[in-house]
Amino acid sequence: MPIHASARIGVGLIGAGKHGQRYLKHIHEDVPELRVWALWRRDRKAGEAQARAVGATFHDDWRALVADPAVDAVVAAVPPSLHLPIVEEVAAARKALLIEKPLSTTGANARTIVRIVRRAGIPVLMAHTLRWNSVVRTVQGALPALGPLRALVVNQRFEPSVLEWLDDPTLSGAGIILHTGVHSFDLVRFLTGHEVLRVWCRTAQANTRRTEDHFNALFELDGSGAQVAVNGSRATRGRSGLVDAACAEGQLLADHQQHWAHTVVGLERTPLGLPPPAMTVREVAAAFAALIRHGVEPPARVEDGARSVLIAEACLRSAQRGGSGVDVEPLEP
Repeated sequence: MPIHASARIGVGLIGAGKHGQRYLKHIHEDVPELRVWALWRRDRKAGEAQARAVGATFHDDWRALVADPAVDAVVAAVPPSLHLPIVEEVAAARKALLIEKPLSTTGANARTIVRIVRRAGIPVLMAHTLRWNSVVRTVQGALPALGPLRALVVNQRFEPSVLEWLDDPTLSGAGIILHTGVHSFDLVRFLTGHEVLRVWCRTAQANTRRTEDHFNALFELDGSGAQVAVNGSRATRGRSGLVDAACAEGQLLADHQQHWAHTVVGLERTPLGLPPPAMTVREVAAAFAALIRHGVEPPARVEDGARSVLIAEACLRSAQRGGSGVDVEPLEP
């Protein structure tokens, strides 16, 4: 049903835990086009309290939330093992969807989600939030002036997660490669404009027991001879997100977590002017409103989420084979 231009868009939030509560806050306080109308989370007591606080309806079944006639759009911030059934329900109800990363736990499910979304023709925003990060956007704009890309290193460092389900592969699908690595994999695609063809990857465990919390990967790109390395760690008290791009006419060093960026030519280092840090979840929610209300294409689409999962899956296969090279399966059959 079309949404009247003057009406606020009724949002149903599926998942309001550690990450989902950020959507709850920003939609309620910062994006006037949206209204949190309904909410579901596994922790019923906490969910009911959150719903009361924002004047929303609590549903004890997320399917009932999707079916709620007052819900125009759905935000899914839950473990990726739930994404496929959620997409099926939302597509059948022909409602807009904002879906968190990773898109799925397997490449096969990622492809299925893309097919369902395309067939239904519903508006979908893929929350690869680094595409809204002000450092990342500045780096993307600055790279062309430095000439052809020769090498790229991307890494992310995080503290160990307190979420127990992340170390349960039946819910998470994998560890850091899938749940943090997909940010870096998408960043490689976003900054270079090239697809990843082949990967070589090794993993390790420091604190986790059933999934990996360290990885190192090398990428071969389609149509580019640039040497690309991506790595991640979830076993440190330091948090960072380094981007090191070596181009023919100079180098670009940046950190999207620490909020700094420099160009380097010879031994001369020049800071890049940066806009203030972006509250990326708020920006994602605002982009969702613009997609629904005005048809403005978001920076990240469901296909981007699927490609990142396919890269992650190739990295996991490579690690299982001792780091040997593995082709990334194509998105299209």
